[in-house]
Amino acid sequence: MRRKRLPQQGKGQSTKGEKSLSVINPDAAGIDLGSETHWVAVPSDRDEISTRPFKCFTADLYEMAAWLKRCGIKTVAMESSGVYWIPVFQILESSGFEVKLVNARHVKNVPGRKTDVLDCQWLQRLHSHGLLSGSFRPENQICVLRSYLRHRDNLVRYASSHVLHMQKALTEMNIHLHKVLTNITGLTGIRIIRAIIAGEHTPATLASMRDRRVKRTESDMRKALQGDYREEHLFALRQAVELYDYYHQKIQECDIEIEKCLQQFESKIDHINMPLSPSSKKHKPRGNTPHIDLREHYYRITGVDFTQIDGLDILSVQTIISEVGLNPHAFPSGKHFSSWLGLCPNNRITGGKVMRTSSRKVVNRAADAFRMAAFSIAHSSCALGGFYRRMRARKGAPKAITATAHKLAVIFYHLWITGDVYVDPGADYYEKKYRERVLSSMKKRAKSLGYELSLQPIT
Repeated sequence: MRRKRLPQQGKGQSTKGEKSLSVINPDAAGIDLGSETHWVAVPSDRDEISTRPFKCFTADLYEMAAWLKRCGIKTVAMESSGVYWIPVFQILESSGFEVKLVNARHVKNVPGRKTDVLDCQWLQRLHSHGLLSGSFRPENQICVLRSYLRHRDNLVRYASSHVLHMQKALTEMNIHLHKVLTNITGLTGIRIIRAIIAGEHTPATLASMRDRRVKRTESDMRKALQGDYREEHLFALRQAVELYDYYHQKIQECDIEIEKCLQQFESKIDHINMPLSPSSKKHKPRGNTPHIDLREHYYRITGVDFTQIDGLDILSVQTIISEVGLNPHAFPSGKHFSSWLGLCPNNRITGGKVMRTSSRKVVNRAADAFRMAAFSIAHSSCALGGFYRRMRARKGAPKAITATAHKLAVIFYHLWITGDVYVDPGADYYEKKYRERVLSSMKKRAKSLGYELSLQPIT
């Protein structure tokens, strides 16, 4: 059996073009991540074998960190490959290395053979010349909170799939509960479903369980609840309800851990002497909203009540904070913040010609939260609602949502950096500013042609 030979010192690392590039990070290493083996490359003068493989087990990761220390490495670059980078990142960071997580699209290898060895050497080479920029990653405490919230989102999604299973079982029994109720897992719906599972199949008895706020009449309910209660469909309905209850129990347990995590955050303001003022907006609570005072927690740790911004409820604020962190200075300006979110035009210019101006396609939960907030104020009487309707009339709904989400992001960043209180300027605020810009442009155009334009309103 032939033994696999490790790459020799400096193999594949020296090119003529490198000599003209200055070394910015002399103590840099590159790691090509894999599901079974991680390949690590260091400068050729640091060890007899400058490129080594390490298994993915924890003991091997600590051995990797020890080897990098012996080689005098201070900074490491790696691609963000699935979830394989997480344990490597955390162990190397805790060992004192500066770890840069880079976008895989930014480090495409040169044409030719593609191997794990060449990939890690390419990363090391780019990083040593300062050609790599690390992806944004919030502080560790926020990463812990983010993990809880993302796990909670998964639990909510799992629970919602069993609502569909309930709906399927009811349809198979020809029970049209969804036609007389907006939500079959609401107060009336879940009460009737539990009664059906318990053995109550009389339409009149089931219809009498309706809440007084249900708009449909009791006679409509009786007709919808007259079905074919077959045993196999009742069994499927029973298991769907049990799984739905199970996941909601796990969601409540997750909420307890989230509250414990939030309590560990340092208070940015004295919320006892500067208490949170009552909300001036009536946010209708979403389904699956945690039964904890999130608004008080996020006001305490940020010093700003972001829910005063039109369209942003506490769940949206929670998603945004968990993704962007608590340090606004991580983004130099609101323009950088909106660019990172992918909510601003991405101009592609070639030969002086603008080829494309559409926004970048990014997967970002914070950007999704801003887009959902923009869509929710489509019919509101606030300034942002008026802005959305004007943009929708000009460019259509998709671009209007992106433009309004960009406005929301800039307002969020301003409050985040200054700690000010948001005040809605009125529904016609952006319309007035638009008219002022149009009139100013008309006057400038007339002046450039040698005329002075005098405008008078029509009476």
